[in-house]
Amino acid sequence: MKWWPFKKPQKKDIKHDSKIHVKGTRIWLQNLQEVCEKNFDTPHEGKRLIRQMQIEWKEAAKLKEIDQELIEGLDRRAFYLLKADAKEWNELLDNLKFWRPGWKAD
Repeated sequence: MKWWPFKKPQKKDIKHDSKIHVKGTRIWLQNLQEVCEKNFDTPHEGKRLIRQMQIEWKEAAKLKEIDQELIEGLDRRAFYLLKADAKEWNELLDNLKFWRPGWKAD
């Protein structure tokens, strides 16, 4: 009878996930919110960056990294931000509901 308490651990089959990490809804929203908040006092610069982000969203959609529902939500927010004047811009930035996933206009 052989007994040895210090035997080698068995190698388990480790499967690596080869999928590319895809940004989730919260990440896309946080990126948009950060751009807007960094430019809270210069709405025109924030709007320029939002237009650039819209191009990034379209490219991500072509690569299937972003689903249609998410891009519609981002575009809906971008629409409101782009048409806002300076006062509305700050009101949207302060509106916590506006930045939640699933937000829909009233």
